[in-house]
Amino acid sequence: MKILNSNDKNFNEEFDKLVNRSNLDMQNVMSIVTNIINDIKNRGDEALSEQIAKFDRWEVKDNLAISTDEMKKAYENISDELKNALQIACDRIKKYHEKQLEKTWLSFEENGSILGQKVTPVDRAGLYIPGGKAAYPSSLLMNALPAIVAGVKDIVVCTPAVEGKVNELLLAAMHLLGIKEAYKVGGASAVAAMAYGTKTIKKVDVITGPGNIFVATAKKLVFGDVNIDMIAGPSEIGVIADDSANPRNIAIDLLSQAEHDELASSFLVTFNDKFANSVKDEIYAILPTLSREKIARASIDNKSAIIVAKDMNECVELMNALAVEHLEIATDNAFDYLPRIKHAGAIFLGHYTPEAIGDYLAGPNHTLPTGGSARFFSPLGVSNFMKKSSIISMNKQGIDELGEACMSLAKAEGLGAHGLSVKVRFDS
Repeated sequence: MKILNSNDKNFNEEFDKLVNRSNLDMQNVMSIVTNIINDIKNRGDEALSEQIAKFDRWEVKDNLAISTDEMKKAYENISDELKNALQIACDRIKKYHEKQLEKTWLSFEENGSILGQKVTPVDRAGLYIPGGKAAYPSSLLMNALPAIVAGVKDIVVCTPAVEGKVNELLLAAMHLLGIKEAYKVGGASAVAAMAYGTKTIKKVDVITGPGNIFVATAKKLVFGDVNIDMIAGPSEIGVIADDSANPRNIAIDLLSQAEHDELASSFLVTFNDKFANSVKDEIYAILPTLSREKIARASIDNKSAIIVAKDMNECVELMNALAVEHLEIATDNAFDYLPRIKHAGAIFLGHYTPEAIGDYLAGPNHTLPTGGSARFFSPLGVSNFMKKSSIISMNKQGIDELGEACMSLAKAEGLGAHGLSVKVRFDS
């Protein structure tokens, strides 16, 4: 794992590479994904079945849908310990997202005009839940619960089923959440099916959930025909720490993201040389003990870095520039720095708040902007499953007060009918 020092001559060049880490190589897969989407648009279920046979290695007959009986049986088969853990996570995530609900509102002006906003859930939401290198029941909770809180009527789950099999814990989570409609289909095929519909899978209004480069590219291509949450890349973590932190704890936190994917990124920013080297030593001591050592080592060696800054002020500046998905501030006075953090998907404060607690059951969503997109994207939330309509109502007094100004603007833009539509009411 490389260590960069902000005093180094070539630091800016090396740091810029970290900042610009988000370049997803979509160009290489764009034609493949475009063909998948077009095939499903043209041939529907027939194309979907062929793609599942090709990519997931099983033949679809009449078993594309996951039955509620399968979900219930899986839930009954898991241990009481896991049932309890799922319930705790479910309760906490739901409670957090209930605080995000926006309400319809009306504002009454003195001249009798009424302005407002109507907030309405989408009719149908599609959730993509990964199931390739690992299965993530937690991702189902994080995507489904905001939709449930928003009041979405129809929630559709798509997840890859390699050789026709779906992870039992994921099925159990579907039962707990009351999912009624789910399908064994993954990748770009799932995104296309949800975006455009087939005989089996009806079109949705919004697609959310993380996935690989094929899923990300498909979401980018279907955006506009449906809404999406964001284009998510490989997972990442940034840690701001001083010598009040435990080097071993920080090393493990950095590895917790490195074990996700060879392309995941882990960054430590500190102003203490000795602490930086201690963390590096701990990382390489822990790596051989991990079940996903090969993946984590590739991430640590190729996509991660420890940065030694001049002081804590520069630590914050550098981390804001990185705009990471997960940001830990591991200092005794972590809350002191919170007002200065501008860009981060989720912020974890203090020595007892590992990123993993947010992945599973703290409450906030773990579907977060990656690759520096925290500069302009927010975590997945209730608002992703809702839409807003403006409300406007004018009476005679209101149109009399605003008509002249409105007609002037319409005239300036050369839109005569616009101005006339105001004038006929202004004159009446």
